[in-house]
Amino acid sequence: MKTDDSLSILKTLTLQVVAILMFTEIVTDNIQSADAQLLLPNRRLTSSSPQVSPLTLPVEAYTLGTGDLLRVDVLDVPEYSGEYLVLSDGTIGLPLIGNIAVTGLTVLQLAEIIATKYQPYVQQPITTVTIIAPRPMTIAVSGEVNHPGTYTLSLSVPSAAARQFQFYKVTQLLQQAGGITQSADISRVKIERNNPQKQSIIVNLRQLIETGDLSQDLVLRDGDRINVPQAETLDALNIRQLNSASFASPKIDPFPVIVVGEVFNPGTHLVGEKATETGQPPTVTAAIKLAGGITPLANIREIQLRRLTQSSEEQIVNINLWELLRTGDVKQDMTLQPGDSILIPKATAINPTEVGALGKASFSPHTIKVSVVGEVKNPGTLEIPLDTTLNEAILVAGGFNLIRARQNQVKLLRLNPDGTVSQRNLKVNWTEGVNEALNPILQQNDVIIVGRSAVTRTGDSLEEAFRPLQSFTDLLSVMNTITRLFLNGN
Repeated sequence: MKTDDSLSILKTLTLQVVAILMFTEIVTDNIQSADAQLLLPNRRLTSSSPQVSPLTLPVEAYTLGTGDLLRVDVLDVPEYSGEYLVLSDGTIGLPLIGNIAVTGLTVLQLAEIIATKYQPYVQQPITTVTIIAPRPMTIAVSGEVNHPGTYTLSLSVPSAAARQFQFYKVTQLLQQAGGITQSADISRVKIERNNPQKQSIIVNLRQLIETGDLSQDLVLRDGDRINVPQAETLDALNIRQLNSASFASPKIDPFPVIVVGEVFNPGTHLVGEKATETGQPPTVTAAIKLAGGITPLANIREIQLRRLTQSSEEQIVNINLWELLRTGDVKQDMTLQPGDSILIPKATAINPTEVGALGKASFSPHTIKVSVVGEVKNPGTLEIPLDTTLNEAILVAGGFNLIRARQNQVKLLRLNPDGTVSQRNLKVNWTEGVNEALNPILQQNDVIIVGRSAVTRTGDSLEEAFRPLQSFTDLLSVMNTITRLFLNGN
């Protein structure tokens, strides 16, 4: 009797060891990446489950469910062995013992149950259960990803010569969802899990990026729900870190952004056409260049970047491009994403010492076109640098016509953004530097009119008045010439 009991215990231990070794081989040798397919729309995640860290998460075996294809072997009883698919009700049907509920069980637990149920029919049955093909995993991804939704993932490797499975991690699912957005807070990504028990797990993917902590890249289970929260504030350095992560958006297609305010061509512009070549998303300065560049009156210290998150909330970031020019602070040149808009306000005052630096900036136009007409030596349309003043434009046009020009005052016509035209009379003072009242910096399509002096206007008026008399005198001269010719001929 003792020998039979010892043999039974030995068989049970053998069964457990075989099952554990088979499952361990399946799981540990087959963690790979794979493609996924978007099936259903996004859903919001709410849960009051206790939150745990991935570092304290217990290691648990794969649990069975609907769709798993299993191999059941009863030692020396081939007629009771075979392959079985877990049906939609979570059961498999076996010879003699009928249906067995398997949902939520591990292969070890199921093997023990099958062995127990076969004991009335088989003397000391030794049973093993092997996973032939695991069921597809269904995982929901929401929050700050480019393509939130529900994803169904096959765990089988179709091209493998031998039977192989693959299991997905958090970063791989984020890649499947189109990558994270620039508004993502990757330090507190939440995984809601109901398999095998209800849990709320927080993973810190920033720690994964900065320290290589692989425990933060959790292996996912069927039914997991991933939520990537929105960052409370946008930080340029964090965004650059996000853009370089493996789970950022893998492909950057051109997208529209809105640029308004003190640029020469405000409106919607398509950015990112070169991003496919460079692999880097477009930046604020690139969008400003596409909008024609800043005007001379742009306040580049208080530029606003407005961004809509996936929850339709607006985030506003203040950008100081003067710091970019002055100190090379690249974090001021923030990267863009679809839906962004940029507002460039008008400066209340112009610092003459900064005009040259602004004119040389990469996001400033190299030249603008203005017209100088009237009493100058070379009237017409001029192509001049962005930081050119009124006095300098007159000099480029050859200067005043010293005989005819009114040299103490000119008119400046300017086309306003609302379509109206403003006119200003400006006193000319060649000793003035940049001065909005006397020597303003010119803008695109400005027109400078140099009028006639009082003496010139009087002379032109007299000439106009005597022009008919001159014509009569010319006629008399012609008649006298004809008369003399006629008399001489006779």
